[in-house]
Amino acid sequence: MDEIRLIEVKEEIHADNKVVAEKLRDRMAAEKTFLLNLMSSPGAGKTTLILKTIETIKDDLRMGVIEADIDSIVDAEKVAAAGIEAIQLRTGGFCHLDASMVEKGLNGLDLSVLDMVIIENVGNLVCPAEFDTGAIKNVMILSVPEGDDKPLKYPLMFSVCDVLLVNKIDYLEASDFNMTALNERVLALNPDIKIFQTSSKTGQGIEDWAAWLREATTTFIR
Repeated sequence: MDEIRLIEVKEEIHADNKVVAEKLRDRMAAEKTFLLNLMSSPGAGKTTLILKTIETIKDDLRMGVIEADIDSIVDAEKVAAAGIEAIQLRTGGFCHLDASMVEKGLNGLDLSVLDMVIIENVGNLVCPAEFDTGAIKNVMILSVPEGDDKPLKYPLMFSVCDVLLVNKIDYLEASDFNMTALNERVLALNPDIKIFQTSSKTGQGIEDWAAWLREATTTFIR
């Protein structure tokens, strides 16, 4: 890929974020480009899972990625190395993305040639859940090493997401993670959420997740 474009994002949170988010959804519908917001805590495996997803569906869907970090372009470099156009948003201290920030990233992509854009939000289980990015669907990753009690501590994140990816399941045997307890806690908060168990290391569950993503994207862009 060519040189990565770096966009500085240092602005106040807009009170009309919801209005901007709805306009973005209208724009994505007109462009026929599916926008996915991916959230998790730091180290849960967002970038690695994105790379595994790219590997699985790049022949089926044309993709772009918006990476968000307080600093650094390392994740965007990894995505670009996989042959996918990447935009890096440097948030300048903000621990989340809002719709105006996402709009800046989208303006750096040619949406007419993309079926889907994945937003890798800032690693955080609190702030990102509070801000509508304009995405069509919200997805979160919870890694096994984080523990099965996170729905009790961060209920909003689990409530606003359409999909939960329980990642790093290759660690299950070495942990006391209780998958049954996790599912019960999550479904009590959000009965409609889809839950997939994945391992970016072994590839387990990636195809099931990719199948959901293909269907969601194809349905939206028709």
